[in-house]
Amino acid sequence: MTENERATCAALAGLLRAATVLAAWGFALMCIAALVLALTMRSLSTTAAMGFGAVVVLGTLERYFAFRLRLDQALFADLARGDIASLGALDGALDRLGLRNAQPPAALRPLDDRVQGTRQLMQRHAIVVACQSAMFLLALMTQDLS
Repeated sequence: MTENERATCAALAGLLRAATVLAAWGFALMCIAALVLALTMRSLSTTAAMGFGAVVVLGTLERYFAFRLRLDQALFADLARGDIASLGALDGALDRLGLRNAQPPAALRPLDDRVQGTRQLMQRHAIVVACQSAMFLLALMTQDLS
């Protein structure tokens, strides 16, 4: 890998480390919604209960995205440091672990495609957390406070 490719990997790993704040927010929303449902389900309005339930359901998707982004962050950090020698070595390790779709060995995915895929995953994660936040706010606004 070239110095520019290592710098790209390091920058993306840093961006992924910063995105853990978003993951913590999504996890907190899911936990609070689950706790509210567990403690006050009978006294909630139907709309509020459905809103909190949607936050929990979206939270499972958010946890999957957060897991994938954490894995990608570690892999890009290792590529940047040189702990993983090449993209081919990374693909081989992922194949052996069953974490990659088996493709012909000649079809090495370029770094730019990997970076773009990870950035798209980050965007999807942010969208899910935004939806969680909106549903949580909706559930709070539709609660009967009397």
